[in-house]
Order: sequence, then structure tokens, then C-alpha cells
Amino acid sequence: MGARSSRGDQPDVGTVDRITPNDLTTLVTDRGAAPMNIAAVLVVEGGGDLAREDVLQALERGAPAVPRLHRRLRSAPLGCGRPYWCDDEGFDVARHLRFREVEGEDALWAAAAEEACRPLPRDRPLWQACWVTGLGGDRAALVVVAHHVLADGLGGLAVLGALTDAPPAAPPTASKVSKPTRRELAADAWCEHLRTLQALGDRARLARSGARDLGVGSGAPRPRLCPRTPFNRPTGPTRRISCVQTPLADVLAAAHRLGVTLNDLLLSAVAHALAESVAERGRVDSVVVSVPYSGRTSASAGRLGNETGVVPFRIPVKTTTEATVRAVAAVSRAQRTRPRAASAAPLNLAFRALARLGVFRWFVDHQRLVNTYVSNMRGPSRPWTFCGQVVNRVVPVAVTPGNTGVIFDVLSYAGTLAITVVRDPDVVPDGERLVELLEEEMAALVRSPSPQRAQ
Repeated sequence: MGARSSRGDQPDVGTVDRITPNDLTTLVTDRGAAPMNIAAVLVVEGGGDLAREDVLQALERGAPAVPRLHRRLRSAPLGCGRPYWCDDEGFDVARHLRFREVEGEDALWAAAAEEACRPLPRDRPLWQACWVTGLGGDRAALVVVAHHVLADGLGGLAVLGALTDAPPAAPPTASKVSKPTRRELAADAWCEHLRTLQALGDRARLARSGARDLGVGSGAPRPRLCPRTPFNRPTGPTRRISCVQTPLADVLAAAHRLGVTLNDLLLSAVAHALAESVAERGRVDSVVVSVPYSGRTSASAGRLGNETGVVPFRIPVKTTTEATVRAVAAVSRAQRTRPRAASAAPLNLAFRALARLGVFRWFVDHQRLVNTYVSNMRGPSRPWTFCGQVVNRVVPVAVTPGNTGVIFDVLSYAGTLAITVVRDPDVVPDGERLVELLEEEMAALVRSPSPQRAQ
């Protein structure tokens, strides 16, 4: 994969596969007690009958379609631009595959959380897979973990699609990328500086829009700190995961009746569940949820990285869930008229400055900007297969640093909506109660009648 040309259709300069500015922010802010990893658990029916060699060979067939899976991340010399990817000359899929045997499905989720919190070695491509058996019946699970610098949520889905038996959307076109020379790195860096200067006006306008998304600048509402809650304390190196599943058709039907989006329903259910979970220790009038917005509508195995901004939603909870849904819908409708992922630019500058000063970890451990994160991705409508066996569940997992003791990862897959509750057990010890409350909120929304129309 070559660097883009700075002169129309002229040949590329060198063969430099840079990380993006968003990727760089992800890399330099990975300073928490737990690594900034993303993961997915693929439960495979009939997987218990597969031999280890079958699993290894399946990954060996799929990995070549994803260039980043066989490339290492390297730092560039001073003055030669951002870090870059190049081929790992000693790449061997077997170095990225582990095997574990557990006792039952509950043990699977504990194992998956442990894998997601395991730091990835920097001397090889930044991903790992673990084949987990012992779930009961003939099931097994593939747990795929990658550092967030490798891909965002959309890119992660493209990786999973390549590693399963699903045919790639397009044949891979990337050639081998050897380590570039210092001269090639410097030339590529200067070309990129030139492109940045040429687009400075557009970037400035986008940055102003992004600042407004974050509640900063002219026309933005006055910033307010998020409520104090027991689940906003510095997190440690471990996580626990639980999953709430709902038929996707039921949730979409409820959203249609209420005239809102599926995401509006999710944000409202999460906010009310969190508020109820802390009610015995003090009530809150709102919950601030950070919602990622991708700058693209799709990703491919050859185009990964991060192209995501975030928007904080202050969600009122001293009202009915239906009223909350309407309030969220009004905010999200306004947000859809604005540029997507615009907040990435100001956040990149701010976070990298904090990291350079050595205070980023302190900042995220004490921030009062958001209470939690909710990411929602649309997966395939038809199930994947792995080694010819049906993947009947896909459970997303993300690990974030800082003082957000619980976050929510959502994926629609093959007719099912899966909401993964990822929590630090020391910060949120009563996680099962939170899961019960979320299930109740989702069930109530699914049963909700159409709003009464004025006569």
C-alpha cells in the first residue's frame, strides 16, 4: 500500500503506509492500566469438533487479505513523520494464536475479558486470536483481539469478515511493504505536510464544527460537568463482560413506532439503567454518554485505521424512558445535519498535547466530561461461518482507559442485537444488577406503544 500522491496522478513517493492522525492519538494515549484493545468473541456452532490445525489453517487463509495483520508498527526517525507500518519479515500466524479450554459459557466471558486486557507485544503485528473450547455441547469460540491503533469498530468488522469464511468485498490489492529508507520517509513526510497546508482552510472549518460538537466555541451551549457517579473512578487492569441480547426486529419495530432511531433507544435505555443502578446511593438528573461517529460509512480489509470522532449526549433521566427517547432523538436529529467525526481534529490536538506533557492518564482518571461510552455498529445480516461452521453469536468488546468504570458496545448481527456491558469489577462490583436493569429497560422500550397523536 503506497502513500497517496501529492501531485494528482503522479507516482507515489516510496511505499510508506502511515498511521493516521487519529491512529497516532490512539497510540500515544494508550497509558492506562489496561491496554487500549478492541476484541470480538465469535461463538461457533460445531466448533468443538474442529482440530487445532483446522483453526490455524483457517486463520492462515484469512490473514493475507488484511495487510495490517502481517505488518509491524515502527517509529519514524525525528523529522520523518508519524509511525508507519511495514511487513513483519518473520510473520507466522501460529505466533498470534493461543488455545484455551474452559468449563462452560460463563468461563468463556471471563477468558475473553482476560484476553482483551492482555497487552500485545510490540515486536510483531498488533493482534492476537484465542480458540476457546469447553463451552458445552459442540460449541467453541474464536476471540480476536487487536490494538485500537490497528482498526476502529468498522475496520474491526472488516477484519472479522476476512478471518471467517465470508468472501472479501474485493480481492486484496496490497503488495509487500518493506521497511522504507530514511530518505523515503522524509520525502513522504514533506509531501504530507504540503497536502495539509493545501487543505488548511477546510481543516479549520471542520475543527470549528468539531469544537462545537464538544460544547466549545461560538454558538455552543455552555459546558457543564457530568454528574458524579460511583462508576466514575479510575479503572484498573481487569474487566468483566456480560451480554444483553434482543431480537433486532423487535427493537427496530419499537423505534419505528416511536419515530426514532435504534441508537436513540439504546442511549435512553443505557442512561436509565445507569441512573437506576446508582439510585440507592444518590440520584442523578442526567447521564452524559460519549457516542462515536465514524467519518466513513464502511471499511475494507485494506483500509483500516481510525476515522472516528465523538459527541457527548447529556441525557435526562428524571422522566419516563419514552420521554427520554424523544429528547435524545431531537439531539441526534440535529447532530445528523453536522459533519461526521468533526470532533476528531480538536480532540487529537488536545489529547496529544496532554500526552506530550505526561498528564493524559491523570486527565482521563479525573475527567468530568462523560460518564460512559456507547458504540453501536451494524454487522452483517447473514451469519458468518468459520471452517464451514455457523458463527451464531458475535460479541464486541472494547477496553478504554480512565475513570469510566462501565461502557457499552453494541452490534447487530444476523438478526440479533447484542449489547456488551464491559466493566471494571472493582469500580462496578454490582454489574449483574446493572445488566438486569438494562434488560428491563430494553424490554420496556420494545413493548412501548405508539405515541398518542394530538387530535
